[in-house]
Amino acid sequence: MKSKLVLSFAAALVVAVCGFYLLRHLYQADQSKQLTEISQQNSQVFERFHSPRYGDTSAKVVLTEFLDPECESCRRFYPFVKELLEEFKGQVQLVVRYAPFHKNSEFAIRAVEAARVQGKYWEALELLFKYQPEWGDHHNPQPERIFEYLPSLGLNMDQLKEDMKDPKIEAILKQDLEDLKALEVRGTPSFFVNGRRLFNFSRDGLRALLVDEIEVSYSSK
Repeated sequence: MKSKLVLSFAAALVVAVCGFYLLRHLYQADQSKQLTEISQQNSQVFERFHSPRYGDTSAKVVLTEFLDPECESCRRFYPFVKELLEEFKGQVQLVVRYAPFHKNSEFAIRAVEAARVQGKYWEALELLFKYQPEWGDHHNPQPERIFEYLPSLGLNMDQLKEDMKDPKIEAILKQDLEDLKALEVRGTPSFFVNGRRLFNFSRDGLRALLVDEIEVSYSSK
């Protein structure tokens, strides 16, 4: 009797697991189909003229990252993204899009965009990630502390504070929010490689997706 119950339970478990993976596969296939349709209708949904770019702009593989300067996972994952860009230098370029999901995200985005005016975008972004545990502490956030860190980059702080009010930044945020909604981005960081969504969020998953797209984009035909 016990053996029959064990077998029945095992069989039910196998069916449940198989069902889960089947549903996940169908969901991912449906998502991929939707992304293909979206990109065909409007390829700019993944990258806009205002989007910051890192790497060779002629690279055929575009890694689009929706990030949030206040996101802890974005901070932890950023060094690995830079490693990949160095590994595939000349073949992959990074495009940054904003997903301001946290309370102080917009303030931080305005700061890095203002630093961009002075040619210090990437340095400012990395600095904010470095000190994120201080200014972006979810229990005691102190976004104004950002102004303590940025002077080390040699920025004109009076100009930066004025540039943070620029309506162009509001337009950038508005467009990025519209695009992330169209792409159903609900968390950060979220990655797309030439329009293909990264479902397996991991270092190995991102690298594998890049390698696959590099092979497709640079294969001799």
